[in-house]
Amino acid sequence: MSLESDVEALWDRSDDLTPADLAEDQQATLDRFLEALEAGEVRAAEKREGTWEANAWVKQGILLNFTLRETEAREYGDVTYHDVLPLRETADLGERGTRNTPDGTVIRRGAYVGSDAILMSPAFVNIGAHVGDGTLVDSNDVVGSCAQIGDDVKLGANTVIGGVLEPVEDAPVIVEDGVALGAGSRVTSGFVVGENSVVGEDTLLSPRIPVYDLAEEEILYGELPPERRAFQRFVESSVGEHDLFDGGAFKPAVVATHVEEETLEGAEREDALRE
Repeated sequence: MSLESDVEALWDRSDDLTPADLAEDQQATLDRFLEALEAGEVRAAEKREGTWEANAWVKQGILLNFTLRETEAREYGDVTYHDVLPLRETADLGERGTRNTPDGTVIRRGAYVGSDAILMSPAFVNIGAHVGDGTLVDSNDVVGSCAQIGDDVKLGANTVIGGVLEPVEDAPVIVEDGVALGAGSRVTSGFVVGENSVVGEDTLLSPRIPVYDLAEEEILYGELPPERRAFQRFVESSVGEHDLFDGGAFKPAVVATHVEEETLEGAEREDALRE
């Protein structure tokens, strides 16, 4: 049987199982699944015919690794912590040219990190996340469960990439190849950031916030098209004037334009600092 079919079979029986009930082959399925995630052999979401789709069985496998394992006391340096999973082994990262700085760079089991990537401390990469080749995860960044981060992406300091684990049918946050997210940016709830886009600092990208795409003169939700420069703005709220406050009410929005040549050149200069 394939790993997918093994995971699905275990999922179908999981309501009647506890960690103590697991047979040896079922425990082996959980371990093989984590290894496949870490090797990049399976992913929580993939692009098919231009649209990102969740691999429900992969998200099921992640959930099984929580529900069918016991919480244990574990050691990290001289700190004892309690979790159902240990942290990811990182010996393979150096072999592939990837750097991770100490004292706070945490990569959970089941996370994939590509070659020639950089993870600065403190940073956290959760289970099911996929961090592509040449990508920078800067200080105080969080990459949530199942988030798919492409190649040559720059996550500015204090960036939060949300996780979408449930429902298993929902695609997670996607940041495509070549994207640069400014410091303090947040991407949540399955939002898709198109390739080679540049996002200004402190920008919130969420399906609940409209994206005013000036390049195509349209309003979008849940996605930023490729090759856009985006930044946060506030627009007038439907609440408008109200007796309880002066000056009117405003709500967040994102404005997107074509990426300008000087913006791309600035990103290239930043690349040089990482050589």
